[in-house]
Amino acid sequence: MNKRVLFLTTFLFGYGLGFGQQVLPDPITEIPLPYVDVIAFDTRDQLFASTTSGDIYLFDTEGIQQNLFSPPRQGRLDQIEATWTANIFSFSSDLQEYRLFDRFLNPLSDKGFLLNDVTLAKAATLGNNNILWVWDESDLSLKILDYRRNLVLQNQPLNLILDDSEELQVVEIREFKNRLFMNIPKEGIYLFDNQGNLIQKIKLKIDQRLCLYKEYIFWVQGEDLMVYSMATKAIFKLAKLPNPEIQYLQMSQNRLALVQKDKIILYPLPFWIGNMR
Repeated sequence: MNKRVLFLTTFLFGYGLGFGQQVLPDPITEIPLPYVDVIAFDTRDQLFASTTSGDIYLFDTEGIQQNLFSPPRQGRLDQIEATWTANIFSFSSDLQEYRLFDRFLNPLSDKGFLLNDVTLAKAATLGNNNILWVWDESDLSLKILDYRRNLVLQNQPLNLILDDSEELQVVEIREFKNRLFMNIPKEGIYLFDNQGNLIQKIKLKIDQRLCLYKEYIFWVQGEDLMVYSMATKAIFKLAKLPNPEIQYLQMSQNRLALVQKDKIILYPLPFWIGNMR
């Protein structure tokens, strides 16, 4: 066992995490939200949450609603990205459009992909340096767009790289720590560098929203909170969840949110997650 695996194992079991015996702290609040769908935290621990009709709510760190955006054209959102300092991003594959907001959820712009040489955008996310990452299902390509100039900067065909390319169902892409994560539940999670070059395939099949924190991937499995270490490739049952109806989770530097039908449960980030290295 190498030193990094030994450290992770020692750390997790030292806190009882390896046995899945950790419990969450008392929740800050429960936020009732009918038809809740996609959620995301920003760098200030504010919570953005969409419904299946495309409405976006903004909640503060205590779960108190601060704003609401209701789009003129209703459509389910596939992505909300809030971890960049300047803008909030939303994307709808149904409408084939994306929006940019300020931190108060005031809309700055909304655009479609028709002028960007993108035929069928099925996943999209905001990246560093004013770019958008787009998975174009029509030609199985990962594209980089400069959204200010409405210009495709790079087109990376992936049909020769990814497994079973004709059957690919990409459900989410997210940029995190200068890398792009592509979640294909039936295949695994593909990791690319900031130029769209494949780094590795993580053999982790997760049919839910990605939750990325430090060098870990978190997900819900029944009543268990699971964690995967990208450094050591180790998988652990981290803690017990309050009920088996939790669908997925997201976290920020100081908050954790569990999503279940028609409700978001907001917690302070447990110390045993914050102390993970």
